[in-house]
Amino acid sequence: MVTGELKSKIDSIWQTLWSGGISNPLSVIEQMTYLLFIKRLDELHTLKERQAARTGKPIEDPIYAEDQDHLRWSRFKDKAPEQMFEIVRDKVFPYIKTLGYKGEGDGEGGSTYTHHMKDAIFMMPAPRVLANVVDQLDGIDMSDSDTTGDLYEYMLSKIASAGQNGQFRTPRHIIKLMVDMMEPGSQDKICDPACGTAGFLVAASEYMVRHHSDIIYKTAGARRRFNESTFHGYDFDSTMLRIGSMNMLLHGVLNPDIRYKDSLAQSDDDDAEKYSLILANPPFAGSLDYESTARDLQQIVKTKKTELLFLALFLRLLQIGGRAAVIVPDGVLFGSSNAHTELRRMLVEDHKLDAVISMPSGVFKPYAGVSTAILLFTKTNSGGTNKVWFYDMQADGYSLDDKRTPQPEKSDLPDILERWKKRADEDQRARTDTSFMVPKAEIAANGYDLSINRYKEVVYEAVVYDPPQVILGRLAKLETEIAKGREILEGLLK
Repeated sequence: MVTGELKSKIDSIWQTLWSGGISNPLSVIEQMTYLLFIKRLDELHTLKERQAARTGKPIEDPIYAEDQDHLRWSRFKDKAPEQMFEIVRDKVFPYIKTLGYKGEGDGEGGSTYTHHMKDAIFMMPAPRVLANVVDQLDGIDMSDSDTTGDLYEYMLSKIASAGQNGQFRTPRHIIKLMVDMMEPGSQDKICDPACGTAGFLVAASEYMVRHHSDIIYKTAGARRRFNESTFHGYDFDSTMLRIGSMNMLLHGVLNPDIRYKDSLAQSDDDDAEKYSLILANPPFAGSLDYESTARDLQQIVKTKKTELLFLALFLRLLQIGGRAAVIVPDGVLFGSSNAHTELRRMLVEDHKLDAVISMPSGVFKPYAGVSTAILLFTKTNSGGTNKVWFYDMQADGYSLDDKRTPQPEKSDLPDILERWKKRADEDQRARTDTSFMVPKAEIAANGYDLSINRYKEVVYEAVVYDPPQVILGRLAKLETEIAKGREILEGLLK
């Protein structure tokens, strides 16, 4: 969680950059990210030095060569502003643009990080601004991955509205819930076709390190698979790709497949049935040019709605047996158009719809107040839906207003995860409970409506009112008392 002290530091740095002339919030985030990245590189190199000193062996995979020592954060941070500015602009920044992991067969192309960083621009307007920001950032400890993620989340929260294409920044605790429910394994190929800052991919990598580190780091081949072949992300925002690549690199994934791509557009890339797990919160811009969308997606569902096209895309990208946990707007659950109904029918009849988790409308504030849900399904191409698990989330551990104040005592997330893992026992739950099972036949009979309100039973408390004559009698008594009071008041005024 971002502490008040950390918030004030970020706010102060933000104001410094803002007053220095960097007015675009995404540019502010990008410049801060570069500096945090440079600082973290120095901390990682220092850890390698200490490890080498303890073992008496040379530094393993050093970040900085001996002749690059002056590029380290700890070396330039105390220099005069003009000298620091010159070093960072002319030496450090060009160095981090070329930094990246080179796996076998990468050739001159380097890593995806290097590819996205080639267009990065150092925008610090003046030496005094850089010195001020460096001085303030120096007190932030980047060694904790949670701190890194919290910093990103808080910086992104300062963008008060969704992006032009309907992007929302998914809260980290919602991402973590979805990843924990999917339990990614060491052999999974994970994709987010609208990856943004790569939050889902980072969370999946952290889960795998916590639960499968003995497998993913066992051999050189396993390490290479984890770093190069496990994580795949697409986006058509170059800034997001740069931030996402840095985010992944900071979290220990050296060369993920993060690339520029309009996921819904016609493409020569054949990614069909390539991935075993999809985690995503795609943008819901409403409509787009029907002619520009991929023909194979149009064959699955004829619509201009991006939320439906993304669901069709997920089905195309998944392998048989592949799983997905994705966020959709509520309209997908109950929309009455042919496209809405057909897509829901496909999920229920042609594949295996596992769960629908309804979320309160405040989860995505301050970006938007839209009501959303998490869909969990498995691609089978042969049906398999028997019963669908519904959960009515009322609270996520934060206030549901624009401030999103932490309220850890009000969170359904632990209960969701626990019940999901023991959902075989959910058959006994009543429709008045927060979670319950609904048979496929009942969903089909309701036109494949997946709105939880269609199936949840609400118990209304009976309220007993007095008979009208008694109420009228009380009103008459009150009127008499008012009239007497008025008479007394008039007497006092004479």
